[in-house]
Amino acid sequence: MILRVLRAERIKYRRAPVWLAVVILPLFPAVLGTANYLANLEVLQQQWYSLWTQHTLFASYFFLPALLAVFCAWQWRLEYAQHNFNSLLAAPVSHWAVYLSKLLPAVGMSFLAQLVTGLLFLAGGAAAGIDAPVPPQLAEWLLCGGLGGMAVCAVQLFLSLLLPSFAIPVAIALVGGIAGLMVTAQGLGLWFPYSLLSLGMRANDPTMELNVAVLLLSSVGYTCLFALLTVLLLKKRDSGGEP
Repeated sequence: MILRVLRAERIKYRRAPVWLAVVILPLFPAVLGTANYLANLEVLQQQWYSLWTQHTLFASYFFLPALLAVFCAWQWRLEYAQHNFNSLLAAPVSHWAVYLSKLLPAVGMSFLAQLVTGLLFLAGGAAAGIDAPVPPQLAEWLLCGGLGGMAVCAVQLFLSLLLPSFAIPVAIALVGGIAGLMVTAQGLGLWFPYSLLSLGMRANDPTMELNVAVLLLSSVGYTCLFALLTVLLLKKRDSGGEP
């Protein structure tokens, strides 16, 4: 059942301009971060590690949350347009199948965005003339960032179903990213969904020791919680109520 719904979703994604966001949005923090690194070489002397902080400082708190929010809002926007929700909920599939057909591509987008971020980081290092070995932790930073992004996707899918407006959920994601910076500064980042992405990426400190098990538990916990809330909202809509 899930595969059938996913195939239907894939048809909607063909030639969709939203995929350009996964390239364009990570490009901005990459350019800004590399430029800032080159402008402050006398201070930023840890080469790859210093460059990583400059790239992720912008990406993890602003651009990546916005990217995931745009994708999640766009997914539900397709259903709100032309009363597609009626056809979607009338289909012989479960509410969980409908939800997973939205969540799985969003999580895929999270990991794809991390891959693009990693490639742009390597390109930025080459452009900056860094000749030291690439940090062996890079794959872990990207993987953990993708896991943190999964929680953001779950929250944003709930908000985008609850609020038919395209702009409001995206604005909430931007506010959440900024709030995540403040929550992380208080040492509570592992318990706030919008902080998980930046913590996973080690945005503030690449050498920071992170309890990956707790990050995974928190991300999965938030994902399950908001998955349940979103499915309940779908059921309410299906029964004639407004989300």
